[in-house]
Amino acid sequence: MILLLVIVAVLSSTNRLQAKGALAGERHRVVISTDIGGTDPDDFQSMIHLLLYADVLDIEGLISSPYGPGRKGDILKVIDAYAKDYSKLKTYSERYPSPQSLKGITKQGETEIAPLSGMRRATEGSNWIIQCAKRDDLRPLHVLVWGGLEDLTQALHDAPEILPKLRVYWIGGPNKKWGPNAYQYLVEHCPNLWIIEANSTYRGWFVGGNQSGEWGNKDFVKQHIAGKGALGTFFNTQLGGVIKMGDTPSVAWLLWGDPSNPSKPGWGGQFVRAWKRPYLRSIGMTEKTDRMEVFGVLELVFPLGDNPPGNPLVQVDVENQSLQGEIANDGTMRIRFCPKAARTYTFRLKSNIPSLNGKTGGITSVHPGKEVFSMRDETLPNWWTDDQSSKFADGEHRGTKTVNYWRHEFLADFANRMQRCKKPNSDPKNLR
Repeated sequence: MILLLVIVAVLSSTNRLQAKGALAGERHRVVISTDIGGTDPDDFQSMIHLLLYADVLDIEGLISSPYGPGRKGDILKVIDAYAKDYSKLKTYSERYPSPQSLKGITKQGETEIAPLSGMRRATEGSNWIIQCAKRDDLRPLHVLVWGGLEDLTQALHDAPEILPKLRVYWIGGPNKKWGPNAYQYLVEHCPNLWIIEANSTYRGWFVGGNQSGEWGNKDFVKQHIAGKGALGTFFNTQLGGVIKMGDTPSVAWLLWGDPSNPSKPGWGGQFVRAWKRPYLRSIGMTEKTDRMEVFGVLELVFPLGDNPPGNPLVQVDVENQSLQGEIANDGTMRIRFCPKAARTYTFRLKSNIPSLNGKTGGITSVHPGKEVFSMRDETLPNWWTDDQSSKFADGEHRGTKTVNYWRHEFLADFANRMQRCKKPNSDPKNLR
């Protein structure tokens, strides 16, 4: 097993010489926006991974974003574990940031999902994005979004001049399901934003690839993570000691590959220029036979009639969501929904308007057809998304093979990094 790790590490080193990225010596400015904690424990795993590579990245911000009850305190829990391993980590590299400095850049972001307008209020997190973007540094600011877009959207609304400085990698998919309003704001008001919208590619970190033996999602943690310092112990407590790390591809994209060109291969995936962002508006309820593209945005518009109640309420229940309607400028009630999988969804209306209450409907979401493969939306010149080619798909998950192709390399490197938490470096010549 040790020999295998050595061989993979050598191959990785050889490939890195031919690539760009932090592991090839480039330094990237990074702000993380994460819905860590609560109902999303895999962000704890991704945060641990991030801090192990903190010596090769310039981490400028760690922001707690909405979706679930996670808060700033959950980021601080990981930093506390990092603090216990810090004395060993810094024997390998003097560029590991101190726990105190990491706590100083940890900010509370928005705690609620954005309304129809796409924004709610300025937060400590959104203001921090603005402050980082305005620093006198010629390098772009990479904003890696692991949850909601709300703080990013607010920052761009409050300081639109920062847009050219940003490079965004967003783990969409289920996160898009919870925040279609913030997303739609970016499409409509920030079309020139440089963004990777990864709705399914990210799944390649834990789906597919070689999952045999020590490379399996559970066996890898058991053999290479558990018991390796405080960070390894903490990692093993999440998700039953099974790898998910669904947000880690955004970090891996900076580690190995060419972060300036998402069309080229790298640990974080390989992407294509986006086609027109799927959007369907319906006056009244849609039916299950109606179709739309998966990960698209559906907007249901309900006219309220001539004599609506003083406080009209309209709610759509779908799966584990209760979507609340909002009154738009034209007096209609509007609700947005984003399907996170290609299948049929059932809607049920609850309302204090008798003509609406109890109505049912639905929508069938489908994968885009081959006609979109070569289509580009020229109004979104810097927007990238999942490659729909069948050669890169694992079942229904498009683009995943552009990540899991590198499974041996990125896991072997991760395993070697975890050793730093187990014992200090005994050879001062290896100090970086």
